[in-house]
Amino acid sequence: MPMKMRSIYVPLILFLAFACKEKVKVDPLEPKDTKPTDEVLVVHGEYSGTEPTKPEETEFYKPVPPVVNPHDPIKKVPSDAIVLFSGDNLDNWISSRDSTAAKWIVNNDGSMTVNNKTGDIQTVQNFGSIQLHLEWKSPAEVQGKGQSRGNSGVFLNGLYEVQVLDNNDNDTYVNGQVGSIYKQHVPLAMASVPTGEWNTYDIIYHAPEFNDEGDKIKSGTVTVIHNGVLVQDNVEIKGTTPYIGWPKNPAHGKGPLKLQDHGDNSRVSYRNIWVREL
Repeated sequence: MPMKMRSIYVPLILFLAFACKEKVKVDPLEPKDTKPTDEVLVVHGEYSGTEPTKPEETEFYKPVPPVVNPHDPIKKVPSDAIVLFSGDNLDNWISSRDSTAAKWIVNNDGSMTVNNKTGDIQTVQNFGSIQLHLEWKSPAEVQGKGQSRGNSGVFLNGLYEVQVLDNNDNDTYVNGQVGSIYKQHVPLAMASVPTGEWNTYDIIYHAPEFNDEGDKIKSGTVTVIHNGVLVQDNVEIKGTTPYIGWPKNPAHGKGPLKLQDHGDNSRVSYRNIWVREL
């Protein structure tokens, strides 16, 4: 075969071979390669264009943040906080079972204690995104083990549990230990005080968002500071926090803050509960 024809013939064969090759069907259920890729951060629009050369060009004076007294002399909490329990009564709480008056025990020291097997209690008022402060303690008299020692829980929106548990010398599954987002997120540290002493929880909760069809379009997030120690760092709420099964994502708006009666005589006490709406 002449050299000129050979140079034309070889590319033609290669072209026909690829053109006639049967197309491979892709199985839509086959796992896809989800190898993470580095993404370049986009510069914010307000920082584009000609760069300012005078300091006043990057200064602004509105909106002015509201003034909040962090130690209101009357409330004894931030001045814009909603006090949910100050030690006097349970007027801001109802039974989660039937919406009747809450049946937990109000103590002389300004705390309340779970009244065993009377059921969970929840706030009369509903909330969305909040900053929450509360204090809790397990009984000094140790009783039970694992999940049956000083067990309660704080349910954000009535659906998403931050675990309360006496874990001192008491091991359990780590995604259910004190400070966990129950069955979802293991705490970054175990920061409890000695059994029978008061713990603090400071929680920042941003509620999930849903579209008009009831589909979740943005997950909720939660940050938990336990006795001054960060134990949950803006983690994603994957759905409800059931004891058995997968998280669910029912569409919802605002909901109550709920405290759990574990029903095993855990005798957990609470005090100084307040929220700031975000």
